[in-house]
Amino acid sequence: MNSFDRVAGVLMHPTSLPGPDGIGNIGPQAYHWINFLKNSGSQLWQILPLGPTGYGDSPYQCFSAFAGNTYLVSSEILVDQGLLEEADLVNRPSFPEECIDYSSALEWQLHLLHTAYRNFKKKSPQGIFDQFHAFRHAEGYWLEDYSLFMALKQDQDGKPWYQWPEPLKRRKSKAIQEASSRLADQIEEQKFWQYLFFSQWERLHAYANRQGIRIVGDMPFVIALDSADVWAEPGLFLMDADLTPTHVAGVPPDYFSVTGQLWGNPLYRWDAHQSQNFQWWVDRLGATLKLVDLVRLDHFRGFVAAWHVPYGQETAVHGEWRTGVSGILFETLKQHFPNLPVIAEDLGVITEDVDALRDGYNLPGMQIMQFGLSGDPEDKFLPHHYPENCFAYTGTHDNNTSRGWFESASPRQQAFCCDYLNCSPREVSWEMMRAIWQSAARNVVAPMQDLLDLPESARMNLPGTESGNWNWRMRKDVDLNELAQRFWRLNFLYSRLPLEQRREQTRRVNQKMEGSVRPH
Repeated sequence: MNSFDRVAGVLMHPTSLPGPDGIGNIGPQAYHWINFLKNSGSQLWQILPLGPTGYGDSPYQCFSAFAGNTYLVSSEILVDQGLLEEADLVNRPSFPEECIDYSSALEWQLHLLHTAYRNFKKKSPQGIFDQFHAFRHAEGYWLEDYSLFMALKQDQDGKPWYQWPEPLKRRKSKAIQEASSRLADQIEEQKFWQYLFFSQWERLHAYANRQGIRIVGDMPFVIALDSADVWAEPGLFLMDADLTPTHVAGVPPDYFSVTGQLWGNPLYRWDAHQSQNFQWWVDRLGATLKLVDLVRLDHFRGFVAAWHVPYGQETAVHGEWRTGVSGILFETLKQHFPNLPVIAEDLGVITEDVDALRDGYNLPGMQIMQFGLSGDPEDKFLPHHYPENCFAYTGTHDNNTSRGWFESASPRQQAFCCDYLNCSPREVSWEMMRAIWQSAARNVVAPMQDLLDLPESARMNLPGTESGNWNWRMRKDVDLNELAQRFWRLNFLYSRLPLEQRREQTRRVNQKMEGSVRPH
């Protein structure tokens, strides 16, 4: 795919796919999804972070910056591999179709994973055994700490590591050796679950690429305090002698919240990272690029300066910007990844030095159409202002659906929106897509909720809230064939089909036109 092609895609996390186990996964429905993308003329599938979710089920609060979310493992593929029997699925609970009930879905998924591991231990199928051994060897640099961390967390009744007994909290060698011996089977099980995720995702990713689909991933700027990474290397983070954060991450008051967003994640000791030649960041980006083709760097401005809130504050109002080491870090990353296949999430409080970092490495930024519909034609988020080198969206996972945005907008905003789009209120979702599709933006993406014209109830996330997020799922009865035809037409009209499809369609149009010409 030429980097200067005009391309289009859809934003939908795998958890939002339909499927039998209460939460979307990377089994047969994910392959059907990729077929839909191909048939619609799309070339991008954008997802959220793929890590193991923790607090609030958020993919931006994971137990590891390297591990995969094993709740995405497909039971149907496990049956095909002989790791599950059909009999293991007979007691499957009845799950809601349009949302994820995380409590019941994750309990069921853990049951399936436990069963698959027990069956593996009994049967030890040679092919899977050899692949598992190779996986453990290749990924040991993060897998050892992560698997021990998760086994200890289970042993400690789910408590965060900073509430563990002091010897385990501080990783005293005697305590770690004792725990590693006592929990050996649980540690091995965690490694096996990771093997299942990575092997299933690798096959899905390869299939997507064969269909001409590139996957756009997401790498959060910060990671969870309760994570294997912070537990294993607290010296890389702003922590005091008691291993308590001195400052945590967030953003000041913004579009989403008058009190800002207090994320609570620990922030970085950049001098410690620099002393290690940023190896943690090199490893982290490399691990992400094994899973996806492009990486959205969430909170890109944090690399230049991050909002530091003193630990213990109840909101993000009282904090300060502290500069990072972005220039040295990105030079190091570019040495390891010369093409630097990343997207800068440059939303929020953006300063000239953030723009300079983005443009200095020729990174595409982001444009969000919903932000531009305030009533001012000069707003940079309106499609007629978009530069070529950007990713343009109707909205992201943090925004309302386009229909939901319109229905909750002020009368003035609604009037401006309909005037700008030259459409009626009932057409807003697709006309917003049309507006960014015909813009100069090289890459355009819409959330699946907008393709389906869904209301606010289908919103994926409301920043600043701790519950009720990340649970939207697409209904299994959605007619993807009809939708693909309509979406293909949009991609055709604005030169966003793959090159060969564009050439073939042009040839057909020309033949049709020639056939319609009759001599007088």
